[in-house]
Amino acid sequence: MGKIVRALSADGSVLCSAIDSTDIVRRIHEIHGTSATASAAAGRLITAASLMGALMKNESDRLTVRINGGGPVGTITTVSDYMGNVKCSIDNPLADLPPNQLGKLDVAGIVGTDGYLTVIRDMGLKEPYAGQIPIISGEIAMDITQYYAVSEQIPTVCALGVLVDTDLSIKSAGGYIIQLVPPVNEAAIDFIEENIKDMQSVTELLTSGCTPQDIALKGLKGLDGDILDEWEAQYYCNCSRERTEQVLTAIGKTELEKLAAEQPSTELCCHFCEKKYRFTSDEIKELIKTI
Repeated sequence: MGKIVRALSADGSVLCSAIDSTDIVRRIHEIHGTSATASAAAGRLITAASLMGALMKNESDRLTVRINGGGPVGTITTVSDYMGNVKCSIDNPLADLPPNQLGKLDVAGIVGTDGYLTVIRDMGLKEPYAGQIPIISGEIAMDITQYYAVSEQIPTVCALGVLVDTDLSIKSAGGYIIQLVPPVNEAAIDFIEENIKDMQSVTELLTSGCTPQDIALKGLKGLDGDILDEWEAQYYCNCSRERTEQVLTAIGKTELEKLAAEQPSTELCCHFCEKKYRFTSDEIKELIKTI
């Protein structure tokens, strides 16, 4: 499981959320068989989604974060609940690219920059709130930072990292989000800027033994930060046979009749966990009766 920690400055003006998402990103690789670069891209996005979801207030709240920049990996979609439990789907999990000019995994290249980052918040209202920005880097962390600045007007710093071993296993993954809480304390900005300069990359912090608590407090160094709360989060898919039946009935009576007549069974696969649901022709005929 991943672990989320939130810390608050003494004056309540700065919140830092941090996560060790190594186990969560490992599940992405196990389920989707991702390449090294796809693991890094999806891992960064799901880490961000987990942290962002954990900022929601109500048990029924859901957050979807989607990115598609026209790169080889296609669309990556992540869904989080208010506890930061997350799931992920990837159009082309096997897509890969050579290392970039710095010798690192080319996340920006595989994601692309000709497209959008979309955030959808479903808080039980009549319509979900949706915000969308053009991708500015494809590295994801900078795009998340830009999203908050443009769509929510919240001064934010986001850092994400995924370290993939030579055998494609995930050595470490995590991230943090630092946000200024209105009314903004201008003096706190100087501390945050210095803290960010002094901090190693997320994966370096994790592999050196830092915990999410350590990272959250490092982000608030000089601001008398204190741990607000902490809990575990996991890769979690809530698909079920009942939900899959709803998907089938949604395509309409005519299409279901075609399915029942053309083949003895129909198989649907969940894009988030790869679980397969098989329906016989007779079972589909029974579903038709419910429409």
